[in-house]
Amino acid sequence: MSTSITQNNYDSAEISGSISTFFKRFHVASLLKASNIRKAKGTSPARILEYMFTLIFKGKSMYMDHLMNPSDGSACTKDAVYRFMKNGAANWNRFTSLLTSRIVETVIIPADSKDRVNALIVDDSVFSRNRSKKVELLTRVFDHAHQEYLFGFRMLTVSWTDGNTLLPIAGSLLSSENHKTRINEAHETSHRSNAYKRRKLSPTKGTDAMIELIKEAKKAKPSADYVLFDSWFSSPKTLLAIKSPGYDVMAMVKKIRQDEV
Repeated sequence: MSTSITQNNYDSAEISGSISTFFKRFHVASLLKASNIRKAKGTSPARILEYMFTLIFKGKSMYMDHLMNPSDGSACTKDAVYRFMKNGAANWNRFTSLLTSRIVETVIIPADSKDRVNALIVDDSVFSRNRSKKVELLTRVFDHAHQEYLFGFRMLTVSWTDGNTLLPIAGSLLSSENHKTRINEAHETSHRSNAYKRRKLSPTKGTDAMIELIKEAKKAKPSADYVLFDSWFSSPKTLLAIKSPGYDVMAMVKKIRQDEV
């Protein structure tokens, strides 16, 4: 009996092979362990994360993948993936900053000119969750692009760039400082967990959250001399706080009152 390999199956195998090579090259399993992302038994965190990456590049949901490939031994169970995603001990900002730093130092820097300037970029954008009702710390945010209010968060991100490549380092979904505008409050969780730290950071001011993310980036030691952001983040207090870890700032300075200096 002859068998044929469809184009879809061939593409899936190519995608899985490329992702597996990436995970091995940059030692993703060790980075997960260093970020407190581990399991006592069962499928390893690296295997689950690799499977989730594969789904994204295949353009499939986990449900459709299990439905179309019921005998696929490389697939992870739904319960294993959900437990992995709900792990309150995981420090995802630590993981992304370590991974980016490893890619930068081993791949990008050796290929770049010594004259190229590297920097961190800080920016925020609206993360809409208009159909959500039970998301923790969900709040009303103003979308300046569409001039309307919606339910969601401000997604604050810190990225690394050499002017040609952009890699994510850390991020936070910012809620509102005013509890009256929040739709839901955060669930109770251990104050020693990273899940609690994420929830504690979310309702803080954007400038304060930015400083915390930059400090997290600094621990991973990516090659960067400057921090770039727009005038919204620019204030004397912010500039001094960023200068403390050893970064210079490039930003448009906004008009401030004398009492704000």
